[in-house]
Amino acid sequence: MPEVDLTKVKPYGDHLGDGILQLSFTLPVPDGQAARKTALELAGRLGLDRPEVVHHQRLLDGYTHFVVYAHCHHAVDYTAQQVDELDLEHMSEDEIEAYAAEHVGRPIVVVGACTGSDTHSVGIDAMLDLKGFHGNRGLEGYRAFEAHNLGSQVPNSVLVAKAIELDADAILVSQTVTQQDLHIHNLTELVEIVEAEGRRRQTILACGGSRVSNELAKELGFDAGFSRGTYPHHLATFLVRELAARLERNGAERNGAERDATSARAA
Repeated sequence: MPEVDLTKVKPYGDHLGDGILQLSFTLPVPDGQAARKTALELAGRLGLDRPEVVHHQRLLDGYTHFVVYAHCHHAVDYTAQQVDELDLEHMSEDEIEAYAAEHVGRPIVVVGACTGSDTHSVGIDAMLDLKGFHGNRGLEGYRAFEAHNLGSQVPNSVLVAKAIELDADAILVSQTVTQQDLHIHNLTELVEIVEAEGRRRQTILACGGSRVSNELAKELGFDAGFSRGTYPHHLATFLVRELAARLERNGAERNGAERDATSARAA
């Protein structure tokens, strides 16, 4: 294989560095030659060279789907990219169970829901319910977790109230509906409610969804964000390690406070 220059990365088609890419899109025009020329002009205005419509098909009256091949002359420096994504060495289910037993020693209480007007529960179901996702059990299937899935269209206030009732270690939120940045509103409101209840320090907050990133989640006040490609054991790995770290930190703080109090009495 030829050596790749990671400072000048281009799309790969027939051979390295040829810049060939494939686009697919729908235009609100009837299928025909005029539609084909419109698609080609659009590709050209995107800055693509030698565009070619390799497929066009009527979807319904007045709408046509296109597949276009073209050459991209732009290159990007891969080595300069900086991302803030969770970079965990994910543990297996058995490893998670053993780690939790050793470092936590009790079931980790997790409460999750789709909040606001979001009706799409598939994400939270995949993470929490026993059936899980793609052969990976949800947290409900672990001995290490006590999982509570409140479902969809749950007000943030109800989710937080349930978490307080159960003295939950973590709150999970799944957001799929993102029109007009509804997900940002819902996620921001949740953090504000948790803070108002005085529970932020003791509660792990995590969110997920197709437009959620770890970077966005942290900007909004969460501890972590999960996007496409997340499996239940990814989430479980983060939760057990985060809770174990907090328990260790809290223990160290308590020990320090006790030493200070003892020193003060002795003085």
